[in-house]
Amino acid sequence: MKIASLSDIEQIEKDHPLDQVITVDNTYAAIANSAKQRPDQRALSFFLTGDDHQKETNISYGELLKKITQTANMLDGLGLKEDDVVAYILPNLPETHYVIWGGEAKCRILAINPLLEASQIQSLLNSAKAKVLITMNPMPKMDLWQKVEQILPNLDTVQTVIGVDIAHYVQGFGGLVAKVLQSIKKRSIRLPKKRQYIDFLSAIATANGDSLDFKRTFTKDTISSLFCTGGTTGLPKIALRTHRNELVNATSVLYGAAGMLDAGKTILCGLPLFHVNATLITGLIPFMNGATVVLVTPQGFRGKGVFENFWQIVERFKVTTFSGVPTVYSTLLQHPIGDSDISSLEYCMCGAAPMPVEIFKSVETMIGVKLLEGYGLTEGTCVSSINPTAGETRVGSIGIRIPYQQMMCALIDENGTLARCATDQIGSVYIRGENVFVGYIESHQNEGLWQKDSYGDSWLNTGDMGRQDQQGYFWLTGRQKELIIRSGHNIEPKIIEEAMCRHPDVAIAAAVGKPDIKAGELPVCYVQLLSTKTLSGPAVSGKSVTEHDLLEYAKANVPERAAIPKAIHIIPELPLTAVGKIFKPKLQMLEIEKCVKDIISNLMPDTTYSINVIQDKRLGLLACIDIKVNEAQLNELNTHLGQYTFKFKFEEAPNKK
Repeated sequence: MKIASLSDIEQIEKDHPLDQVITVDNTYAAIANSAKQRPDQRALSFFLTGDDHQKETNISYGELLKKITQTANMLDGLGLKEDDVVAYILPNLPETHYVIWGGEAKCRILAINPLLEASQIQSLLNSAKAKVLITMNPMPKMDLWQKVEQILPNLDTVQTVIGVDIAHYVQGFGGLVAKVLQSIKKRSIRLPKKRQYIDFLSAIATANGDSLDFKRTFTKDTISSLFCTGGTTGLPKIALRTHRNELVNATSVLYGAAGMLDAGKTILCGLPLFHVNATLITGLIPFMNGATVVLVTPQGFRGKGVFENFWQIVERFKVTTFSGVPTVYSTLLQHPIGDSDISSLEYCMCGAAPMPVEIFKSVETMIGVKLLEGYGLTEGTCVSSINPTAGETRVGSIGIRIPYQQMMCALIDENGTLARCATDQIGSVYIRGENVFVGYIESHQNEGLWQKDSYGDSWLNTGDMGRQDQQGYFWLTGRQKELIIRSGHNIEPKIIEEAMCRHPDVAIAAAVGKPDIKAGELPVCYVQLLSTKTLSGPAVSGKSVTEHDLLEYAKANVPERAAIPKAIHIIPELPLTAVGKIFKPKLQMLEIEKCVKDIISNLMPDTTYSINVIQDKRLGLLACIDIKVNEAQLNELNTHLGQYTFKFKFEEAPNKK
């Protein structure tokens, strides 16, 4: 049944109770059931670069299940228990799927962003008490092994490091050279005492691939995965999710996006497999339903030649749908379809961050298919709402809730309980259902996450602000942490960003607060022009539009007077997370740094100093100032800096004269 409205969802929930729909209790069983029905069907296609997309490796469902089973049995052979954690730091490879689903079959899996700094990776591994770490073997032009090698002496619980090769995917003479280089590099591996190294491909080659060597009991509370979340507003936190969470959300999406991810469809995966969207939408859901996944390079959308060959890739693999973030679509707009046949394409999905309306309209016009904007978060497993496939697509809306999950906008009433907002009234967005995660691994991070309504039911606070219209469509108005608060007036960055994205030369925009003594914060906006650096390509010639031009445009087009930016900054590229979301803390750091520099330059123009703005776990954004001054000067600096709302500290004690 294709969903056209909220009443269709309510009918599905009535006709198909959740416990009757979900017939397995773990993700391995869901994939195994599907694979056994279609062993010879293609499950995965993979290629190394966009330029070489015609040299793909194809993997059948039978082979996929075998490799997942071998991985689970290999981990079992290491003596792991069901509560032990296996961490992976891997690019997008078929092996990454073997690790995720084989790991969940045996124990718990922890996904880590390969682009994180070594110190951040160390902190996450120690927090999760990971016993096994799976990463890339040492190889040219990839620093993952070096990062691991650097932190191994400081890892408290890791006992085994497993290395994954990529050379076997290189075809022709180059493949022979790659294998020789990989073999030479592996000979240099030296691990600290009491830690063992295992080669992944060699280890699973000798493992049983016919069935699991162990028996395990799964309950609704059995943890399957640990995913790091922090998104655009803070440091990563580790979210605990269960097999039930993943199965429920996968089932909800299959109903909510009926026809999009069914057997026989081909889904392109360009988002990273350490992220829940790629893992669920282009992993568990298609695998348990019999669709085919096209893995677009180890680096996903960021891979060499991906955007330049994107429409040819869609044509070759007869892609029916793909999921991206706004920066992906703004980049695609700069790559014409040309004579590529993309008639196989049925839907495009956008999530992870709000899509600027102008980009939305341009993409639909260019591609000629429905662009379905949705919404979700790691804490809700992945998806919470989506524009209906068979109903009205409301541009700028994140759609209606998915089946089997409740969602509302609410405020805290005078009794301290949740009260649902009236139609179109802005409030905090809350969700509840069996897709909602257990909590963060650090218990103190769970404070204030859940709130009870007047019936005693607990709801998860998503951290987003929004409203719900008469027909049940949700509209996000911003992140609670991203609000620019100017003299007590809450400014939604989105209204600035939407206005700036309507300018013909602007690719994407991000508004943040600039520190101000009187107002607390004043809005400023950073923009990336259409002709500047794209998600994966080099910078090209810039536009002639100036910051002054854009500021005048903002004055005429930003609808709220208080929201008109005090400054517009054109930069080559906006800072992005590894998923492609705009990382606003980096821009806030720049504004804090500018503020501190201005103060020091005015008060002590000849003083040598340095400033490093960081994200502190306890204090948030923190300006660390290294300056040599006497005590009187230090007091003067303290007085001036203390008038701002951001936190600061001095790295060195003052010179006492």
